Amino acid sequence: MNLTLKVWRQPSAHAPGSFVSYPVKDVTPDMSFLEMLDALNEELIERKEFPITFEHDCREGICGSCGFLINGVAHGGQRGTTVCQLAMRFFKDGDSLTLEPWRAQAFPVIRDLMVNRSAFDRIIQAGGFITVPTGSAPSANAVLVPKEDADTAFDAAACIGCGACVAACPNASAMLFTSAKLTHLNSLPQGQPQRDQRTLGMVTAMRNELFGSCTNHGECEAVCPKQIPLEFIGKMNRDLMGAAWHRRREPLVIPSIVQAPSAEDTHEHIHDAPHEVPSQVDLPEHAGVRS
Repeated sequence: MNLTLKVWRQPSAHAPGSFVSYPVKDVTPDMSFLEMLDALNEELIERKEFPITFEHDCREGICGSCGFLINGVAHGGQRGTTVCQLAMRFFKDGDSLTLEPWRAQAFPVIRDLMVNRSAFDRIIQAGGFITVPTGSAPSANAVLVPKEDADTAFDAAACIGCGACVAACPNASAMLFTSAKLTHLNSLPQGQPQRDQRTLGMVTAMRNELFGSCTNHGECEAVCPKQIPLEFIGKMNRDLMGAAWHRRREPLVIPSIVQAPSAEDTHEHIHDAPHEVPSQVDLPEHAGVRS
């Protein structure tokens, strides 16, 4: 079949971009979408033109590298499918497809369809880990994990960090990604000692990266190739409120995260006013609690 691709071409992050149309011929239904782009790039190289830049690695829907908008929908609109797994049999002869990169302030364009997603890396660095003793590998049965908690953690760990949730959200929110990473570790016994520190650190890092707030559109869940459920955002909000309450009782220092000082960190407590209500803990604007 023959297709027409309208591709966003942008030579660098600071250069202006525009859509350029390319005809693509002899596309077979068994091709993946990236294989179709490979064929187009081979033609462009033969014509001494710059090939279309897009990110990819495993091409098995695992690494999360690939990803861009196809006709305005992240990953092309097939449920539970990444771009690299999207088969050309889902398209028809003569279709016109518009390809553009993720559109979010936190994901600046590097070139063409490739964006800089290092903001996700900084969120992970803020708390996406656990602290364990070094030495020989522990016994598999050393720490008992309830089946329900293990299933929840496994579902959350399926997130590949592709950024489709941010691209689909009208507010460019990263709450589905952050909540998946938090739920993964906060659900397991190994993650409990640093649960509050992890939650506050990752939510603070998410706010610092200028992602938008969640307004319950649900577009993130609809386009997620791993079908991360929206309920994880509710879990994150509950953990955030709990961590904020625990921090009020005992000040918590989060290494490597720049934080605005809270009231209890900057003012002395007034002991002679026992009935005075303490000032409210400052929370990110997108940290509302779901009902």
